[in-house]
Amino acid sequence: MKKTISLLLLAIVLIFTGFIYFRYYYVFGEGVKSGELNYLVKKGNIFKTFEGKLIQSGFKSKSVGTVQSYEFDFSVDNPTIADSLMKNSGKYFDLHYKEYHNNLPWRGFSVYVVDSVYAMRNTPDGPNLWK
Repeated sequence: MKKTISLLLLAIVLIFTGFIYFRYYYVFGEGVKSGELNYLVKKGNIFKTFEGKLIQSGFKSKSVGTVQSYEFDFSVDNPTIADSLMKNSGKYFDLHYKEYHNNLPWRGFSVYVVDSVYAMRNTPDGPNLWK
């Protein structure tokens, strides 16, 4: 009886651990988004995180008769990358991101977390300034 309870508890712990990993730490997708950096701010009540918005070229319509630009909301967990983005707001970036199933308070508000900058330019078709 004791062995059965121990195995049952072990199975519950393993299932719970797997669920937490899959929900919060498993990288669901990754890719690159390009656009003009609208803003990057550090905010939060307990956990201060870097949150930003990239305006992509093109337009979409959420409802008939309206036009809105594509926006990519993201978080940054690396202070060095965040500092570089803050200093170059308004320029065009190619940002590599990882997508998670859910966010964590210390990782940011978004499920999209930028982990590197591929390129930075003054204009959409300008030369790469990132070094």
